[in-house]
Amino acid sequence: MKPVSRLTTLPGGLRIATCEMPHTQTAAMGIWASVGGRHEPAALNGISHFIEHMLFKGTRRRSARRIMEDVEGVGGDINAFTSEERTCYYAASAAEHFPRVCDVLCDIYMEPRFSPRDIDRERGVIAEEIQMYCDEPSSHVQELLQQTYWQGHPLGRPLTGTHSTIATMDAAAFRSYRAAHYTAPATVVTAAGNIRHAEVVDRVSGLLSGLPQKTPAPAAAYPRIPAKPRIAAEARDIQQTQLSLALPAPGINAPLRHAFLVLNTILGANASSRLFQELREKRGLCYSVSSNILSLRDGGLLEISAGLDRRNLEKSLRIVLAAIESLRKKPVAPRELRRAVEFLIGSGRMALERTSTQSSRLGNSILAKGKIVDPETITARIRATTPDDILAAARAFLDPSRITLAVVGPNPDTPMLRKLLAAE
Repeated sequence: MKPVSRLTTLPGGLRIATCEMPHTQTAAMGIWASVGGRHEPAALNGISHFIEHMLFKGTRRRSARRIMEDVEGVGGDINAFTSEERTCYYAASAAEHFPRVCDVLCDIYMEPRFSPRDIDRERGVIAEEIQMYCDEPSSHVQELLQQTYWQGHPLGRPLTGTHSTIATMDAAAFRSYRAAHYTAPATVVTAAGNIRHAEVVDRVSGLLSGLPQKTPAPAAAYPRIPAKPRIAAEARDIQQTQLSLALPAPGINAPLRHAFLVLNTILGANASSRLFQELREKRGLCYSVSSNILSLRDGGLLEISAGLDRRNLEKSLRIVLAAIESLRKKPVAPRELRRAVEFLIGSGRMALERTSTQSSRLGNSILAKGKIVDPETITARIRATTPDDILAAARAFLDPSRITLAVVGPNPDTPMLRKLLAAE
């Protein structure tokens, strides 16, 4: 039986979406707040992520330990994440325990305690998280890349915040920020699995009835990316050099977004991609290389990352730039296009067998488009992609004058990098 998706919008603006999958034995749920790093003023950089942590530290009815025990004690799991444009609290369990999981998620969303003692303790936890990412070169190079690519914009700041910004945050700041952004019109609840839409709506509408009904202020407008290559290099006494390169990518609603998904698959999204085959399989220049898309409401970023020996940096970067230029100049062959299209469709369909993926699909779709998009609609658009579509997407977005490059490793040769990008 095909999963059935439905969306109900309550009078106060709260949206509740479900995907009924009666053949499954599990259920997944998410509560999505339409707020993330992009919404934060500089002085409150990291507050969305800090609030995410604090919601697990206790409510009026549950201690931090009981929150975890109530879900894990029935074989479930619960977690959360903060991204550039949203914060999501999610959980999954056997379907018969969905009422308990739903109650826990709604409880932490509605009644966070924000105890000063808990805040001070969690401040130390987040400080360690910040340090962990800083000490991990493959993570740090991505933060360095985004800081440079979106320089001076909230998107360029770390989602975790910095040691200085988290040091000043207190319960009053959390309550004020939460009241402004955790509102009914800015909240989406999703559930997927062996559940019933009407039952979920009835349960959630009662548990979240106290949400404010005001509409939050919009996030900062997407910045213009200058037509000038930019480089950020940091010397570190480590064995491997981490390379990360960024180019513009279409936003989640852009006309060429589906063609760009196929382009990314051809370029570096899997082990049969051009970059993986050329850099690793053919030449043995690196262990890891990949490309990924970060799609936002009104813009995006294509990131190409690799870890390699410093002596192979110039050669590898030349190969990456040549691969980008090839996509701009020459249509892809029908066979290569077909492989990429089938990879996207097949991997997407396999992922949608999971209740957690269906729940995420609903949340992302509603927050990005205001409605549920049928996966088969996306499949049809991907399947309809032509070599000319990919050529158009490459020429529209893979502008070599807008490349940003970040390198972390031993004694980076910045003059060589500047010369190489200037030649493009």
